Amino acid sequence: MALKNNFADRLIAEIDKKQNPSVVGLDTSFAKIPDFFKKDFMGSYELAFQSASQAVYEFNKKIIDAIYDIVPCVKLQLAYYEELGDYGMEAFRKTAYYAKTRGLLVIADAKRNDIGTTCKAYSSAFLGETNIFGTQRSVFDTDCLTVNGYLGYEGVEPFINDCEAFGKGIFVLVKTSNPGSQEFQCLDTASGLKIYQVMGNLVAEWGKSLVGEEGYSSVGAVVGATFPEEAKVLRSAMPNTVFLVPGYGAQGGTADDVMPCFNRDGLGAIVNSSRKIIFAFQGKNDDNNFADYARQAAIDMREDLRKALIKEDIYRWN
Repeated sequence: MALKNNFADRLIAEIDKKQNPSVVGLDTSFAKIPDFFKKDFMGSYELAFQSASQAVYEFNKKIIDAIYDIVPCVKLQLAYYEELGDYGMEAFRKTAYYAKTRGLLVIADAKRNDIGTTCKAYSSAFLGETNIFGTQRSVFDTDCLTVNGYLGYEGVEPFINDCEAFGKGIFVLVKTSNPGSQEFQCLDTASGLKIYQVMGNLVAEWGKSLVGEEGYSSVGAVVGATFPEEAKVLRSAMPNTVFLVPGYGAQGGTADDVMPCFNRDGLGAIVNSSRKIIFAFQGKNDDNNFADYARQAAIDMREDLRKALIKEDIYRWN
């Protein structure tokens, strides 16, 4: 029986609403924010991290306002917030909340994993609730979380349980977009499968109990755009799994490269672009209009994917 109101169904509804399977990554490095924008937030040395974090948050709001009607969701890379300390994590929390007020789904790109109660604590922070003085409270309340599954099922089960309880989702690392992933993920196993194939099969199995009405599971997989042949193998083995696809744009992946990540129904993948969109103003000599450049870059990406999907005869919104 299909699970009602799960993350995969909500994601597909937003993809259909925007007619766009793309994600904007808010990899907001303070160093790359336009200098004119930073100046408005300059404080004393003692308040440096607070001021920088506020600048990141306000920059994110401008980007969100520019793209919320174009894309179904945003992905926040935790590293750029953690490097600013506790104020940076507050900027993360506020950005996630603001994106949701604009109707966007929010993916926390944290690649969390552990075992036992430690793993449960990670899951409670991003997907579930934490018991505070006898009251259950959400902390970051993101819609989805990236997870490292290489500790096995015991390091994933708490996340899966919270996905079911709270209507959330996870994307488990399977075949990542970085060149170094070949060193480990493409090693042969005794079964004759590559390690990434073994992980893909496990993710598909783990997600069977969370398949929604649209036929997709809330337990998804991270599959890089930079390895289309491997993506083709995984797509065949994981028909009910949504792929989060990094590597498009700044890492060299093209719209044609991501097509093996989609099923014949035109679903099954969401494609992320971060730097190419939020820092699209770079090289334009017009930093003041950074949000307009981000909007145009998001529109260009949507059009790029549309053309590729039409060429593959899997564009679902004709």
